[in-house]
Amino acid sequence: MADVLSRFNSGKLWDFKGGIHPPEMKSQSNSQPLRHLPLGTDFYIPLKQHVGTTGNLLIKEGDYVLKGQALTKGDGLRMLPVHAPTSGIIKSIKPYVAPHPSGLDEPTIHLQADGLDQWSERNPIDNFLTLSPEQLIHKIYQAGIAGLGGAVFPTAAKIQSAEQKVKLLIINGAECEPYITCDDRLMREHADEIIKGIRILRYILHPEKVVIAIEDNKPEAIAAIRNALQGANDISVRVIPTKYPSGAAKQLIYLLTGIEVPSGARSSSIGVLMQNVGTMFAIKRAVINDEPLIERVVTLTGNKIAEKGNYWVRLGTPISQILSDAGYQFDNNFPIFAGGPMMGLELPNLNAPVTKLVNCLLAPDYLEYAEPEAEQACIRCSSCSDACPVNLMPQQLYWFARSEDHKKSEEYALKDCIECGICAYVCPSHIPLIQYFRQEKAKIWQIKEKQKKSDEAKIRFEAKQARMEREEQERKARSQRAAQARREELAQTKGEDPVKAALKRLKAKKANETESTQIKTLTSEKGEVLPDNTDLMAQRKARRLARQQAASQIENQEQSVQPTDAKKAAVAAALARAKAKKLAQANSTAEAISNAQTVENEVEKTKSAVEKTQENSTALDPKKAAVAAAIARAKAKKLAQANSTSEAISNSQTAENEVEKTKTAVEKTQESSTALDPKKAAVAAAIARAKAKKLAKTQATLENNQE
Repeated sequence: MADVLSRFNSGKLWDFKGGIHPPEMKSQSNSQPLRHLPLGTDFYIPLKQHVGTTGNLLIKEGDYVLKGQALTKGDGLRMLPVHAPTSGIIKSIKPYVAPHPSGLDEPTIHLQADGLDQWSERNPIDNFLTLSPEQLIHKIYQAGIAGLGGAVFPTAAKIQSAEQKVKLLIINGAECEPYITCDDRLMREHADEIIKGIRILRYILHPEKVVIAIEDNKPEAIAAIRNALQGANDISVRVIPTKYPSGAAKQLIYLLTGIEVPSGARSSSIGVLMQNVGTMFAIKRAVINDEPLIERVVTLTGNKIAEKGNYWVRLGTPISQILSDAGYQFDNNFPIFAGGPMMGLELPNLNAPVTKLVNCLLAPDYLEYAEPEAEQACIRCSSCSDACPVNLMPQQLYWFARSEDHKKSEEYALKDCIECGICAYVCPSHIPLIQYFRQEKAKIWQIKEKQKKSDEAKIRFEAKQARMEREEQERKARSQRAAQARREELAQTKGEDPVKAALKRLKAKKANETESTQIKTLTSEKGEVLPDNTDLMAQRKARRLARQQAASQIENQEQSVQPTDAKKAAVAAALARAKAKKLAQANSTAEAISNAQTVENEVEKTKSAVEKTQENSTALDPKKAAVAAAIARAKAKKLAQANSTSEAISNSQTAENEVEKTKTAVEKTQESSTALDPKKAAVAAAIARAKAKKLAKTQATLENNQE
């Protein structure tokens, strides 16, 4: 810090590298005093006219507002409010064209003036020393003041960030760009108010030195400032040589101190703060007169404007109206620039309003403006590098911008470019370098903004996850506390904790399972460890004995079966014969084969049962058995003769099986009986013969139908 002051106090001026001396063209507009244009009828006030964020609306459509009334409010020093430039009615709040090369719309308030130009309530003061620095910063913020030298950075935020750090306060009155003379005329006519604004800022910051730097091509302004000081030594005036861009912040600091501001750093890092003379005038009006920033001085110049000069212009006035009031000769062949010829921006739409950023409207004719020549290939002459006041390499940045190598552009300090336009001015190939650099900056900004939003979204997501985990842990903790309370309550009522009891039972069960599944071992005579299968062998032996006992019980039960009733046996035989008859009549060829097999199986079952019964029987009647066998043979013979086709064969087998079934049933009945009624046996035999006869007739009928 001491080095900055010592170098400044030496009185020496340092010259920065590069720079040019273009035609000044200032005499067109600086010879006339400041004037006011007629009050317009419609004003368009963009919600954002500074570097920062948009404020929150305080009004709505249809509201009546007064001159100087705040239309928006902010939540921080970088969210500047905007104010009504006159009294009237809010007609709409919607997007409207902005004074920008893109021609894009921005949220804008449309105010229709009532012509009364009536002020809102104000509270002017005579002595700013009655207010604290904090109160003064707040008043500057509430007035919506931003840097009027072109940066439009919120002044209150800039002051607060540099508070207690400033050793040297520089007031910039260089105004180095050609054509522009608004600061020159302001210093000539309002030097007293500018000095008062400087002293307000000095009271807030308490710098050790305060200096006003003015280029030597403004002798009238230099004289006016010195007269306003009246010999006071708290503020000094330093006259600097005319050279473009000596009015740029870093270049002016180097001129006065010989110290370069580090790349990417602010001037406050070396103890220096810089403000524009127009900003000092606005601070005085805000603090002393309680007037917000609703108008500024704008230079109207160029051969296409009849009434050249500097005018007080209300913010929000359409540019087309201003040019018309100044005698502009509308011509679509020539553009209108907002700003000077070096750093100005071509306006695509003249309906755009004047904002805090606009300090000059340039309307050239054919003598001052020519169509840009065709861009040619870079010849690497290094003229741009030699003229660059920031020691950059524009030709390299040009290649990086064209190839969209954003990383290289940043490595070569593109962000330090002040967009002075010197590189394009001196380029023999007519390459619009400044346009390439602006576009590249915009692309890099978009990439970083996207990354910033992504990082913010990630932070929000992680915060949400942490919150959800915290809530889950809290929920579990509540559940555990509630469960513990229930266990304690149960323990008090029953004398034992139910959870502990359940765990104890589970542990005991697992221990039993472990013991049951443990493999027992034994040691052989040779010392080998072998599995002990004694228990398994015992279990197998027990199961085998159980099966044998069950089999013997079944055998005993079968042997103990009593002989069956002869009457029941006869009924069973009749039912079997009826079933055989139905099967023979109903089956077709394919079904007959299946049914024949079924009947055969049934007969086999019956036969085996008969054989078993015969073995278990103690007495057998040979005569009755012979009769039944003869009947069965006769029935089978008749069926064999009737069946010639596969269906007949099937039906024959079915009948034979039924006969066998009947025979075995009869035999079983006869054998299991100790005594049999001859009359009942004769009846059964007659029934069997009748059944066989019917089956033979049925088969003959089927055979005739097939033929």
